[in-house]
Amino acid sequence: MSDHTGDTGEMTHRRVHSAPRELVFDCMTQPEHLTHFWGPAGTSTPIDRITVDLRPGGAFETAMISDDGGGEYTMRAVYVEVDWPGRLVWTEAGVEGGMTTTVTFADLGDGRTEVVTHQTNVPAMFRTPEAQAGFTTSLDRFDAYLATRAGRS
Repeated sequence: MSDHTGDTGEMTHRRVHSAPRELVFDCMTQPEHLTHFWGPAGTSTPIDRITVDLRPGGAFETAMISDDGGGEYTMRAVYVEVDWPGRLVWTEAGVEGGMTTTVTFADLGDGRTEVVTHQTNVPAMFRTPEAQAGFTTSLDRFDAYLATRAGRS
């Protein structure tokens, strides 16, 4: 589910995953997991192109490679807050306005986790229906990956 807050450059995505909060958090922060799902359908993110220095001030960088040879998108961010297993905040200074992403992980008490991703200073090109569809496929890939990991950490 996605909510757009007018034209303020804010977006919120909510997704419930059938996996414990600790596993969901670890999958979002460890290269050996991220390589399996990071990026929209039609891209891959090689593990050697993922940097995670999981601490405030640490780097979070990925390179998503188009499967059809159509190019590469590099994300460069810096962690602002790391609170295992409940909250992550990072800022992409190179994105116009300094886009900030806050991800919260809520234990629903039944083995499921609600993940809320809130982004601010989101450029218009990331808020188009096409970009949002791509983001949704990334969430779908994450959910499918978690399904293979649930019960095994």
